[in-house]
Amino acid sequence: MSQNNLRVVKASEIDLKEKVVAIKRVAKVVKGGRRFSFSAIVVVGDGNGTVGYGLGKANEVTDAIAKGIDDAKKNLVKVPIYHHTVPHSIEGKFSGGFVLVKPAAAGTGVIAGGAMRAVFESAGIKDVLAKSKGSSNPHNVVKATFDALSKMRDPLAVAQQRGISLQKVFNG
Repeated sequence: MSQNNLRVVKASEIDLKEKVVAIKRVAKVVKGGRRFSFSAIVVVGDGNGTVGYGLGKANEVTDAIAKGIDDAKKNLVKVPIYHHTVPHSIEGKFSGGFVLVKPAAAGTGVIAGGAMRAVFESAGIKDVLAKSKGSSNPHNVVKATFDALSKMRDPLAVAQQRGISLQKVFNG
């Protein structure tokens, strides 16, 4: 049973920074030849636990990025962060993309691939170990990373549920 404890955040309340994960030129074959357009996947975050992703498609790169940013601002979520890392290990899955996310000691840095790195840095996670297994498609990797982050449980909520102190959650 997956517990989804994320709360949706309004974009107008916070200052967001954008990161373009991938830009692809896509073609539509029409009678006169190929018609090219651009697809951009963008991650936005405030560096303090709020993060979102969006997809933008347009005939110009700048328009595609702008649309992606607008879409990302509509899909913001709050993720739990404990001492600049994730509270516990978790796996995320979307289509063919599988990701493994583990907490790391302070000073480790973000050990993750390109698409995952953008998500963690936007969320404000400074120390994490992550591995992308399966699909290397940036769309699937970003969505699988969001799946993993959405399954994260807040340590404070777990402590209250169990009726124990926050230190006991991590120590035993």
